[in-house]
Amino acid sequence: MRHLKKLLCFVAVASAILWSASGFAAEIVIGFSGPLSGPAAEYGQDCVNGVDMAIKEINAAGGVAADGRKFTFRLERMDDKASPELAMANARQLVDKGALAIFEPVFSSAAPMLRINEEECGEFILFAYTSSPKADTTKNNLLIISAPVLTDYAKVYANFAWEKGWRKAAMVVTLGAYGDEWRQVFRSYWERLGGKITADKPANYYTRTDFVAPLSAAIATKPDVMLIGGPSGTTALVIAQAREMGFKGGFLIVDQAKMDAIAQMLDGTKFMENSIGTANALSVPVPMLSSFDKRYRDTYKRINAWEAMLNYQAMLALAKAITAAGTQDNVYAVRAAFPKALPMLGDKYPAEMFGITPAGRIIMPAVLQSISGGKFSKADVYVWWTRTPEEFDQVNKISKIMIPKKMLK
Repeated sequence: MRHLKKLLCFVAVASAILWSASGFAAEIVIGFSGPLSGPAAEYGQDCVNGVDMAIKEINAAGGVAADGRKFTFRLERMDDKASPELAMANARQLVDKGALAIFEPVFSSAAPMLRINEEECGEFILFAYTSSPKADTTKNNLLIISAPVLTDYAKVYANFAWEKGWRKAAMVVTLGAYGDEWRQVFRSYWERLGGKITADKPANYYTRTDFVAPLSAAIATKPDVMLIGGPSGTTALVIAQAREMGFKGGFLIVDQAKMDAIAQMLDGTKFMENSIGTANALSVPVPMLSSFDKRYRDTYKRINAWEAMLNYQAMLALAKAITAAGTQDNVYAVRAAFPKALPMLGDKYPAEMFGITPAGRIIMPAVLQSISGGKFSKADVYVWWTRTPEEFDQVNKISKIMIPKKMLK
């Protein structure tokens, strides 16, 4: 049976090579599976827009060179409604279409894909847009993680809340692996400082449109601050409902939700007073940011977001890795070439990526911002991967970010 599988694999690969060499098809298929409908659709759309924009720009510039010829990219996008079952079915279909890589922005949907992306004759590089620290422990040889890790955000959030004089925190965070990790990590930091968790009421931010029940239970414990969040759209709804129910404390907004998008949905920052979350996409200035922002807004008629920028840049890094590897169908060679694609700095790109960890996480700063007096603070840029002042200075020397950075200790 194993010999038959290898034979079928050989025939499929040989056919693909002959088809490609014949000149009729010179495309590399890139898959996307994510929530494109339902409460998380805005989040999924920002992610796929970034991939789409990068592909359009690469193709317009002539594509990539590999195996002695030029290739363009074709994006195949599929809606999985943030369902792990649908995501797995989508992944199978995308592999059948010959996808070299699949982008998946929800970790509870990406996690099961990690069980199949190294299957013989069906290998693909999985781009997991997730801050989940569990993603770093999978030991998957075809994984790229294209977001900062949430443990850094949780540490800063806990310190921020403590310095505000808050001592009681409730949690109303999205269900799923990502939300579970946020709750566990924040609880650990918070209790280490001496704080108390008064309520833990996870809720499904991907399907619910009414959060009155979990919010009522949390607010009844009289917390000073609440850890909340999931996709931006439903996070905005949680904030609005909490304020309508009389909650006057602060919000610690998990990194999936974006404060600029939430402020737009809530017609301003009135309901967001004393909040902290991921910094707005335009608040971390680099030379190429304004150019990207204009192109993005002109093309997609929506505000720019980190989801768009980081998925855009991850797709560009993939194209660079293909060129460095000199192959468009050997997934392991392409994945191994990723360090050669980095760093990608702000003089040429809208965000900064400095390298990649052995686990596959792209190294980039964690960026945070708070709201006080109805106004956004200046962004704080945390360099989390350096261990000594000398290493931090080396990052400062090459970085094009035009505001000061901090070393996260």
